Amino acid sequence: MANDQLQVLNALDVAKTQWYHFTAIVIAGMGFFTDAYDLFCISLVTKLLGRIYYHHDGNPKPGTLPPNIAAAVNGVAFCGTLAGQLFFGWLGDKMGRKRVYGMTLMLMVVASIASGLSFGKSPNGVMATLCFFRFWLGFGIGGDYPLSATIMSEYANKKTRGAFIAAVFAMQGFGILTGGVVAIIIAAAFNARFPAPAYGVNANASTPPEADYVWRIILMFGAIPAAMTYYWRMKMPETARYTALVAKNAKQAAADMSKVLQVEIEAEQEKVEKIAEEQGNSFGLFSKQFLHRHGLHLLGTTTTWFLLDIAFYSQNLFQKDIFSAIGWIPDARTMNAIDEVFRIARAQTLIALCSTVPGYWFTVAFIDRIGRFAIQLMGFFFMTVFMFALAIPYNHWTHKDNRIGFVIMYSLTFFFANFGPNATTFVVPAEIFPARLRSTCHGISAASGKAGAIVGAFGFLYLSQNKDPAKTDKGYPPGIGVKNALLILGGVNFLGILFTFLVPEANGKSLEEMSQENEEEDDVPAPSRESRTVPV
Repeated sequence: MANDQLQVLNALDVAKTQWYHFTAIVIAGMGFFTDAYDLFCISLVTKLLGRIYYHHDGNPKPGTLPPNIAAAVNGVAFCGTLAGQLFFGWLGDKMGRKRVYGMTLMLMVVASIASGLSFGKSPNGVMATLCFFRFWLGFGIGGDYPLSATIMSEYANKKTRGAFIAAVFAMQGFGILTGGVVAIIIAAAFNARFPAPAYGVNANASTPPEADYVWRIILMFGAIPAAMTYYWRMKMPETARYTALVAKNAKQAAADMSKVLQVEIEAEQEKVEKIAEEQGNSFGLFSKQFLHRHGLHLLGTTTTWFLLDIAFYSQNLFQKDIFSAIGWIPDARTMNAIDEVFRIARAQTLIALCSTVPGYWFTVAFIDRIGRFAIQLMGFFFMTVFMFALAIPYNHWTHKDNRIGFVIMYSLTFFFANFGPNATTFVVPAEIFPARLRSTCHGISAASGKAGAIVGAFGFLYLSQNKDPAKTDKGYPPGIGVKNALLILGGVNFLGILFTFLVPEANGKSLEEMSQENEEEDDVPAPSRESRTVPV
């Protein structure tokens, strides 16, 4: 209730946008910059790995990892991310956001470097080592999701909270863009230093030995931004909402936020104890009270994130295969291995620059004006429309005269993913759950999303294989083709529209108002359509 609101929390809610908001965005956002770089840079080098390690293993064409190996290399980081989201989300509520925050970064630094140093006596040995280190890289990345979102939501004022959380997540776009730029620079440098003839009679000539350094450098580069951010993360004070509402230390919360906001804030220990008594340190995650208050909310955040990530990660990880299928990237036999990395990176950088990055920042600009619900619904709707528009007349788009139109349509699906559910599914779980369960519930929602990413990473690779009985003898399962895979993704996005109606609108409301932390259980209304109304 408004009268029971602590002075320190009210000061945060009504604070004007200050320098500390922007420093918090950068500190938390650099984690997501690194996350996106590490997760998506692997798609830039998978064809190179195939050329280096599996060229003579009976694959039908150079630059192609066996499907089971490709699925493992692309998807294992998501398995680690899912585990990290659950573990660090829970730990962030038990130990505090700040105490756990540095662990995730250091894990990312070590695992990024180790991934680039992967070793083995055989190609399968190298890939097994790479998968091992990328699992732990994903584990560290997973912790960044609930912790960064929760920290930013608890630092922000209620007027621009959505924009601040979305801005942290928007750093992903720059991470994806940087991954492409780094790959372009490294590939161009090696191509100039160690030129190789195009693929021809001498297969080895198209893959110079120096190509093995290219993928290793690209993967290890992800350690740099994470290492640069560690010091500043350790200097951040614990959030006042955790200190006051979970740790029950009003004096420390007031002292920390007095420094941050540069105002005098009274320590209200008696009020903190009164709030704790009213809550009774009550319901946990697996209680009837939680189910009554937030059960539908958690169902909404988990299902929408799951459905979104099936489509989003399928598109990101396998856009190189789609571009090859429509002929936008030439056949591997027409270029050397390093040049192929250059062309794939150039194509993905163009998509990121023209659609992915702008989509994120459109969300930042409009999320506190039109609300989370409207943006998420709109995003899922247009993703559905453009997926079907690509899939139904698929044969039309594969004609060489129509490739530019295909790329434009495909780019629009990225734009509306990011000016839509890819951003809002990250923002909302950080706003609608109680402080003592906020990080845990965000971790559960995010882990559900990564389960969707795993479905996309493993499932889409198999589904998008062209039907070719000749390939099944060489380790390629019979697939349904890119067209039908795009149709399935369109259907997945349509389901996202339906489940969005379970998600409440948090625009303009305080975190305590959304989570109903100061209300008695009997006073809590059931989730209703009115809860999605955008405040005027």
